[in-house]
Amino acid sequence: MNEDIQLQLEMMNEGMHGAIHHLEAELVKLRAGKANPHMLDGIKVDYYGSITPLSQVANVGTQDAQTIVIQPWDKKMIDIIEKEIQKANLGFNPMNNGDLIRINVPALTEERRRDLVKVVKTEAEHCKVSIRNARREAIDGLKKLKENGLAEDDEKRAEVKVQNSTDEFIKKVDEVVVKKEAEIMTV
Repeated sequence: MNEDIQLQLEMMNEGMHGAIHHLEAELVKLRAGKANPHMLDGIKVDYYGSITPLSQVANVGTQDAQTIVIQPWDKKMIDIIEKEIQKANLGFNPMNNGDLIRINVPALTEERRRDLVKVVKTEAEHCKVSIRNARREAIDGLKKLKENGLAEDDEKRAEVKVQNSTDEFIKKVDEVVVKKEAEIMTV
């Protein structure tokens, strides 16, 4: 197979893998009724004048299925971390005992579960759009190669490979969504 075709396919696959990875990273942040340290991934704190991710100034873990525990490495940071969690508006009420912060993750209502499923579907659709954009870029690249002397049969075979990869990645997105929906809807 032509090296240029191979390069187009590799770039497309890289873009599609990136879209799936981004989807999974976004879905981890959604709470599904169970405590998960990744729920706090988006929180950043002012650490002596530098905006720093929470995970770089404290140990973040779970005590049980309903409790997230945050233990700052510097005790002076405890109030700052608590305020940032409240400011993030995640629906959590952090409790500070002077040494660490506990967050009880409340059970989700049926209505909130449905809303989260809608968010999951929206994120999945964004991912599918990214995958389709990678496909379009690969097809455009193949057309340019054809203009520069690539045989039409080679272009058609490559387009079939592009479509097969696209179908596989769309199927992966659907699998990730089904798994996350089941996790969210499980009481």
